[in-house]
Amino acid sequence: MSFASARGWLTTLGTATARPAAFAIFLLYGIAWIVFGNGLEWHSFATLATWGMTLLIQRAEHRDTQAIHAKLDELLKASGHPHLMEVDDKDAEEVEQQREFVQRGH
Repeated sequence: MSFASARGWLTTLGTATARPAAFAIFLLYGIAWIVFGNGLEWHSFATLATWGMTLLIQRAEHRDTQAIHAKLDELLKASGHPHLMEVDDKDAEEVEQQREFVQRGH
């Protein structure tokens, strides 16, 4: 696996954790852990609570990010710069390079 494909895979995984299916998988895993593991001991509860809160935070951040992007896309269209919307399709490292290029004044 190349470094570029790993970055794409990690981005996809990060987006997938913000989907409702991630919560369903988390619930099924938690039930299986409680039923087939040692029950709901304090460390099991703490681990499941941490994972659950991580998913909730990821979901909230993803929703906020998508709302900001939708608003920015509208502003870019209205200002006559729709080509800038393509930045969303790039990896994080490519976006950083793009920002550095713009900050240097092209």
